[in-house]
Amino acid sequence: MNDSQNSVCSFLPLVLSPGQKERFQNEKIIRRILSKKGTIAVVGISSDLRKPSRFVADYFRERGWKIIPVTPRAGTIFDVQTVPDLLSVNEPVDIVDIFRPTSEVAGIVDQAIKIGAKAVWMQLRLVDINAAEKAYAAGLDVVADRCLKVEHERLERSRDAM
Repeated sequence: MNDSQNSVCSFLPLVLSPGQKERFQNEKIIRRILSKKGTIAVVGISSDLRKPSRFVADYFRERGWKIIPVTPRAGTIFDVQTVPDLLSVNEPVDIVDIFRPTSEVAGIVDQAIKIGAKAVWMQLRLVDINAAEKAYAAGLDVVADRCLKVEHERLERSRDAM
């Protein structure tokens, strides 16, 4: 699969093979990742409250998850000092939530593996199959082309319905 097939594109549908869907959109893995509160490193977080990265981070923070803002822009978000990359994170990370272009995903996944993150989450319309396979082979849980917030809300609704 070439980069144009992996990239975020609003005009062409992103199609994962059935095997890729089973591996990278697996319901059991999604449930495991979201089953307990933890630490989420949001790579590509924005200080703009209207941006999806910030909206998702706010959602999880309000529900008791710890958020590590990862952006090359120095400053603070949620009164927390931002870090320029995952290698600058000095604590365990449960989920690396990626809000960056597909062309940057492989490098982010390499860093997630190096820091021992438990899971990599490529947001809605974001897929790099080679990076996903690499993370999977390294023992990380991987989700691609799904919104972390939407999946969490869906699971919460299904719990409430029980």
